[in-house]
Amino acid sequence: MVTTSGMEHRLISNSKGGVVLRPPTKKDAPEFIALNRTSRVFHQGLVSPPTTLEQFAAFMQRSRREDSACLLICLAEGGAIIGAINLSQIFRGGFQNAYLGYHIGARYAGQGYMTAALQLALRYAFEYLKLHRLEANIQPGNLASIALVKRAGFVREGYSRRYLKVGGRWRDHERWALIAEDWKSKTKP
Repeated sequence: MVTTSGMEHRLISNSKGGVVLRPPTKKDAPEFIALNRTSRVFHQGLVSPPTTLEQFAAFMQRSRREDSACLLICLAEGGAIIGAINLSQIFRGGFQNAYLGYHIGARYAGQGYMTAALQLALRYAFEYLKLHRLEANIQPGNLASIALVKRAGFVREGYSRRYLKVGGRWRDHERWALIAEDWKSKTKP
C-alpha cells in the first residue's frame, strides 16, 4: 500500500482484464512521457497528457492532493504503463462526487484494457473512497469514450457548450454520470 497526501492508494487489480491501477512515482516519468509522446496524434484534441518533465511534475503534484486520485494503468503482466485514470475535484460532505478522466496509449486502444481499468477505478471510487457519484465529460465526437462509459452504466445527463479547454480550444462536452446505487445493482452477481 502507498500513501499519497493522506489518502491510501492501493495496487488495484482483479483476475480478469489484464491491467492493474497504481499510483505514479517519480521513476515513471520517462516511460509515461514516452507513451504520451508516441500517442500525440491519437490524443489530439481530446486530451493533453504529460509529454514533458514539467508536465509530469504537475501531474505528480496533482496526484498528492487530497481531492485527487491519479492512477496509472499498467499491464498486469510485466507492468508496462499503458495509460492513466484520474478522479479529480473529489468533493466530500453532502456531495461525495468526483470528475473522471482517462486516457490510454494509442497502441493499447481497442483491446479492452480501458474497459477493465474503468471497472477497477469504479470499484475504487465507490467501495474504497465511498463516493456517491462520478461524472465524465466527453466530447460528442469521441464515440469510443462514449461507448466506454455507456458499457460501464453511465447515463447522459446533459450537454455543455464550450465546457472545457482542450488543446487550446474551448470544446463542447456531453455530461455523463454514474451513481453508486446504479453501479452496485449492475455489479451484483
